[in-house]
Amino acid sequence: MSELTLFLIRIAYLAVLWIFVLSAISVIRTDMFGARLSSGAAPKPANARPAKPAKAPAKRRGAATHVIVTEGGNAGERADLSQAPLLIGRGPDAAIRLDDDYVSTRHARIAASGEQWFVEDLGSTNGTYVGATRITQPTTVTLGTRIRIGKTILELRK
Repeated sequence: MSELTLFLIRIAYLAVLWIFVLSAISVIRTDMFGARLSSGAAPKPANARPAKPAKAPAKRRGAATHVIVTEGGNAGERADLSQAPLLIGRGPDAAIRLDDDYVSTRHARIAASGEQWFVEDLGSTNGTYVGATRITQPTTVTLGTRIRIGKTILELRK
């Protein structure tokens, strides 16, 4: 093998190595600080319809009024459902901020649909569980239903 070929192989190897290192740093930065948004708003999927602002259902007897953290590092923390939709995660814009290594920056959302409440996973890495089932689409929740996000358990209460 000529010296020129060996030199070019070394340069190519170093380029591939640096690409790998920079991509690993980018993944770590995104995981720690969240994705950068240029317009200050969440990106919308191409097939998304314009969403109507969700309103909390009218108060009725026996209806859920707040969500509370029952187990985990933030046990006792609560948020009123009157301010729905509620964002749950580690980010500064979350209504319920969880100090849990297994929770994404924008992990899940609790919102109203008519007179029912539902929880929706926002594409988190570790998933959102209602009972023992990992959810992949918005799922209806009722009073006392256990919602597991990372190592944290939440419930809807009166």
